[in-house]
Order: sequence, then C-alpha cells, then structure tokens
Amino acid sequence: MSFPATGAVPSPATGTQYQITRQTPGGRAEARIAALAGGLRSYSVAGTGYVETYPDTSLPPSACGILLAPWPNRVAGGQWTLDGKVQQLDITEPSRGNASHGLLRNTGYRPAGDTAGQDSLTLQAEIFPQHGYPFHLIHQVTYSLDDDAGLRVRQSLTNVGEDRAPFALGAHPFLRIGSVPVEDLTLTVAAETRITADERLIPVGREPVAGDYDFRAGRRIGDQALDSAFTGLELAEGQHRHRLAAPDGRSVTLWSAPEFGYVHVFLTDQLPGRSRAVALEPMTAPANALNSGEGLRWLDPGNSFAAEWGIRPGLDG
Repeated sequence: MSFPATGAVPSPATGTQYQITRQTPGGRAEARIAALAGGLRSYSVAGTGYVETYPDTSLPPSACGILLAPWPNRVAGGQWTLDGKVQQLDITEPSRGNASHGLLRNTGYRPAGDTAGQDSLTLQAEIFPQHGYPFHLIHQVTYSLDDDAGLRVRQSLTNVGEDRAPFALGAHPFLRIGSVPVEDLTLTVAAETRITADERLIPVGREPVAGDYDFRAGRRIGDQALDSAFTGLELAEGQHRHRLAAPDGRSVTLWSAPEFGYVHVFLTDQLPGRSRAVALEPMTAPANALNSGEGLRWLDPGNSFAAEWGIRPGLDG
C-alpha cells in the first residue's frame, strides 16, 4: 500500500512509496519500494535491515536500489549501431561520456493491479521509442516476500512495438547486515572470471579471478574499492548465489536465476552516511552489450522475457 501524504510533510523525492509486509518464520518482513525507477528503498526482517537506504529528500545515491532496463551498466559514448545506422543515446554519465543504466532511471513506475494489504507488489513503466532506442517496451517488476526465498524480485520486459528489440536487464541493490560495518563483512562471489575494463569502465577483455579479485572462498571487505563485473558464475540448485557474512554468523545472499549470468560488484566509500558500501548487481549482460552483443537478447513483437533474483537473509554456511 502507498504511504499517504499528511499535513505539510513534503512528498519523497522518489515519489509514491509502497510497502509490503509478511510474517515469516524469521520474524516480520517488510520492504519499501519507490515509484522512481521502481527502486528498492528498504528491506528488513525482524528489525534488521538488509539493504542500504537514503533520506526521503534524496534521489537514489549511486543508483541505490534502482531497476535497470533496457540495459544495465554502460553504453560506450552512448552510441551503438542498428542495421548499419549509428544510434545516439543521451549521455547520462558525463564524467565518463557514457549512457548509463538504461532508460527508466528518471521514470515513475505505476501499480499494475491492487496493492493494498498484500505481501507482493507489481509495478510497471513504459519505454517509448526515442532517439538512440527506437523501440516500445513495458518493463514490469513484482516484489514479493517469501518464507524461503526472502525478498523475491521478478523483472519482465514485453515488446509492445512493431520491431524486434535488443535488451538486457539488471538491478542495483546495495546490501548490508543491520548496523555491522561493511568493512567487517566477508564477501563471497561465486565467479571464475572477471571482466576487465578501461578507464570508462567499458569491457576490454576477461581474465580468471585471482588475488584481490578472487572472492570465491570469501574475503573480508576492509577498505577495498572495486567497480567490476564478474561472470562464469557457479550454479547451486539452479541459482547463482553471492553472500555477505557478518562476524556473528548472520548472512545475506543475493540469489539470481541462470538468466542473470553476470554480477557487478561495486565497493565504494561514496554512499552518503556510510564509510563503505557494497552493491551486488545482478545483470543479464555486461556493460556495453548493445555494441559487443555479449549477453544481449532480442525480443520479438508481442513477446515477453522474465527472470528472477532476490535477497535472502540467513546464517552463514
């Protein structure tokens, strides 16, 4: 259900806020979702928060919690070629000269169906044909609370236009475990390959994980900074799983369906109010997929694509 506006309290900068709740074996689970970019504002179980949040007066810092469609990450120079014709997207990352994180970052999502008093919420937003991306699509997301899966997120894309459209999907959640300093968390990323990138963070190659980039056995985050994509992801019971673990044994897992064959790891000291923060971003393709074709899918008119990921609290191991 949405939070009503009261008195002189200003509306949140991210628009209408929606809350879903469920009583689970682990305690009361709650998630808050913003209209802007369909973004995840908070998720907690029994009072412990498992994602980073931000003030109502702020836009999502560092893309905190937003959904990414019809591409995640970056398009080099905002340019790609369609049927021999160069397409020019708006440059939304001026510091590196790229088009970043799709076309819905500044779009408000709207409910698709009744949302009152439920433990799930479906929102959708429309991608209209435009310069740089002449296709007509609808991106839909369902957030739901589950006793076993934790917070489940189902993203889908439907082609309502007349032309076959290229796409990839992703999301940008920042994970945490309550008030435990992120520096003290152990990060496990079940990936064999790191995608190397240039100074614009555009992929230029790949290499086996090693040293500071090998998180397969778990590494304490400490003061490490990282902004890199990984692939060659391990499948366990049909899911990719990456985990943060606290010294007291609590953990939180980012899980995703096989379609999300890439995960971008962003370790930063730039999230307001936090000395260190970690984003684990499930993606169906890496950066610059519109040019490289890696992981890129094409959607025929009238067809849909859907895949799931989620955030599951638990105990380490």
